[in-house]
Amino acid sequence: MTTSTAPRTGHIGLNVTDLERSLAFYRDVLGYGVIGEGKEESRRFAFLGEGSRPVLTLWEQADAAYSAGNAGLHHLAIEVDTIERVQEYERALRAYGVEFAYEGVVPHGEGAASGGIFFHDPDGTRLEIYSPSGAEGATAPVESAPTCGFF
Repeated sequence: MTTSTAPRTGHIGLNVTDLERSLAFYRDVLGYGVIGEGKEESRRFAFLGEGSRPVLTLWEQADAAYSAGNAGLHHLAIEVDTIERVQEYERALRAYGVEFAYEGVVPHGEGAASGGIFFHDPDGTRLEIYSPSGAEGATAPVESAPTCGFF
């Protein structure tokens, strides 16, 4: 197949153990709007996004928390426009009680302009909120590997 551009990611789907808990986290803390929900007992889900465009879907199908040792999603990276916006999310997440992999905003690698915060959602899924610039001068937590690779 020959195409002039690579396909784009449409949305990310996450299996969760408790839809209400995950919905509260992604909606109330991260600010995603709810586009649609399935409330039937054995088919609970939520479509989250901006306007009518889904960005993230939550499916209540998991019976255990995320495990980094299984194949599949490594982490979900969420981009924002500025490092100040990353810091706003950091404050909101701290108020929510989230623990972070690193202290404060860190660059993606030593000398990188991009950087962010690294943490886990209520089911242990690894998340990153980053900005493409603004982390210049900060020290990377690991010199020999990308910051987002091993948290």
